[in-house]
Amino acid sequence: MMKKSYKIDVDCANCANKMEEAAKKTAGVKDVVVNFMALKMNVEFEEGAEPKAVMQEVLKNCKKVEDDCEIFL
Repeated sequence: MMKKSYKIDVDCANCANKMEEAAKKTAGVKDVVVNFMALKMNVEFEEGAEPKAVMQEVLKNCKKVEDDCEIFL
């Protein structure tokens, strides 16, 4: 099981929740927890997923719901 933590930039807790929901729907992602206070996104990847490729999709999906958010990949 692979888990990684990413620094994020987002304006509000509600936006962080939207990012978390969008990330969870991304193929290759098993689970996501966004910590708004720490500005961190902890991602658990599906077995065999390629984290770099998956995170590109996560970022795209997050930008759809919260266009001024950032994930530092």
